[in-house]
Amino acid sequence: MEIRKGVAVSPGIAIARAMVIDSRDYRIPRRSILPSQRGREVQRVHEAFDRAVSQLIALEQAQAGRENQIKDIFAVHVRFLHDDSFRRRITEFVEAELVTAEYAVSTILREIASHFAGIDDEYISERAADIYDIERRLLTQLLGEVRQEVEHLKEQVVIVAHELTPTQTAGFNKTFVKGFATEAGGRTSHTAIVARSLGLPAVVALEDVTSSLTSESIVIIDGNRGVVIIDPDAQTLEEYQNYARELTRFEVELSSIRDKPAVTRDGVEIELLGNIEFPNEAVMAKEKGGVGIGLYRTEFLYLYSGTEPAEEDHYEAYAEVSRHFEGRPIVIRTMDLGADKLPYAARHMGESNPVLGLRSIRYCLQNLTMFKTQLRAILRASVLGDIRVMFPLIGNLQELRQAKMILRDVMEDLDEYAVPYNPDIKVGIMIETPSAALTAALLASDCNFFSIGTNDLIQYTLAVDRGNEHVATLYSAADPAIFNLLRSVIHDANKARIGLSVCGEVAGDPEYIMLLLGMGVRTLSLAPPMIPEIKQIVRSVTIKECNHLARKVGTMDSQRQIKNFLRDAATRIIPEAF
Repeated sequence: MEIRKGVAVSPGIAIARAMVIDSRDYRIPRRSILPSQRGREVQRVHEAFDRAVSQLIALEQAQAGRENQIKDIFAVHVRFLHDDSFRRRITEFVEAELVTAEYAVSTILREIASHFAGIDDEYISERAADIYDIERRLLTQLLGEVRQEVEHLKEQVVIVAHELTPTQTAGFNKTFVKGFATEAGGRTSHTAIVARSLGLPAVVALEDVTSSLTSESIVIIDGNRGVVIIDPDAQTLEEYQNYARELTRFEVELSSIRDKPAVTRDGVEIELLGNIEFPNEAVMAKEKGGVGIGLYRTEFLYLYSGTEPAEEDHYEAYAEVSRHFEGRPIVIRTMDLGADKLPYAARHMGESNPVLGLRSIRYCLQNLTMFKTQLRAILRASVLGDIRVMFPLIGNLQELRQAKMILRDVMEDLDEYAVPYNPDIKVGIMIETPSAALTAALLASDCNFFSIGTNDLIQYTLAVDRGNEHVATLYSAADPAIFNLLRSVIHDANKARIGLSVCGEVAGDPEYIMLLLGMGVRTLSLAPPMIPEIKQIVRSVTIKECNHLARKVGTMDSQRQIKNFLRDAATRIIPEAF
């Protein structure tokens, strides 16, 4: 039995056989196989070579009749792949070292490439690039098999990988994929956010975990404590099976308060809204007791298809959500693209520091045709209910005014064609940058509401990349700097008498609810699976208690002190969550 500690990003317990998904974009980790699996892995090597050869011959033939060097390159690659000694070296490595086909291919080919690159002959040293190209082609064949298996699962598994994209995670079949663990990532990475939305237990930032697994490994993922247990002994397995049953019982108990109001014991009503990414998640938000949508992430329209969405695609997605929450608030965030979320047409775009680069509202303001298409659809949908528009990552008043000017331009276009829309649509911004938080009083004069996006606000304030597993432990909302910024933004919003909500992951974290209520927050927007748990906390406390807690936190000077204090307070109210 091996126990690994990582970062808990999505609650729950998953127990199943491990399925490892490697990535062709990083060094394949060493993974052992059982002696009985030698023959199958060797066969996989042969099949990958044969498929790669067939693919290259087809590419070579497509260049027939042309006087170019491309078909010559393909011919060289085919000769490499036909070399028996080349193939034999890989299969012998599999048999001798008892490793996967992927690891053997990656290791041997990189050894050969390094050898070529070190030879003092320009022609030969340049062949290293050919070897790396062949490696990628073979890994594409081998890893494609695994991805096919994920799409056609017939038994329950937990996914273990170096890293998963939000797209991969959203595509998992929850009937068979019970949870996942990754070596990379942080609590508020976009993959983690998708996991919470789907209710998949997940742990990230587990260094080199893939190398500890075989295809027969049973894995426990504890998304509450941030622990992954590989090949548990009988006693541990039984304990976790009992723990999982207790959590299921707790979830059933929470479902009984679905239709009860989120009101504190001293009668203060708290608005609980859902964060969604896909239109069909609106159903879950409603079933869990949400009274509207506080954050509708619209990137899915760009990220999960090979084409740019048309205006009608946008409109249908927004109309579908509106049908579930007639008359209730639906806050549509304009596309938050950039960084690790690039649309199909821009996936070639590389930036040395994408988190600080062309993303969110900056991306929109430089891609006006795309931006206006989305705004037209939002405005058209605004007649269907209480639909609001929200601009992400606003850094200053100029950006807000520029975005609003474009919105007015789109309104004029619709007027020209007599297309109905709500001219008084509420316009809000996400407070996600320190500059926005520090100038909130100025920004409040030009919008109807603030939504505090704690994920990025913490990242930029503490200078910690929220998706980087190496600094994941430094990323925390329990920092005096974050407390002071939140208090300042809440004060400025209340003074300007505009709406205010918290829509980052902190809004769904049981540890922080009393603090937020004590600071004056009355609207929370969170992942739908977390709504019942947060409602239970709201219904168990008084605002007076929360105010006292917030004042006490204001006297503390360290993350650890604040974190422990908040956790102790929450544990006394809802121990099952911890």
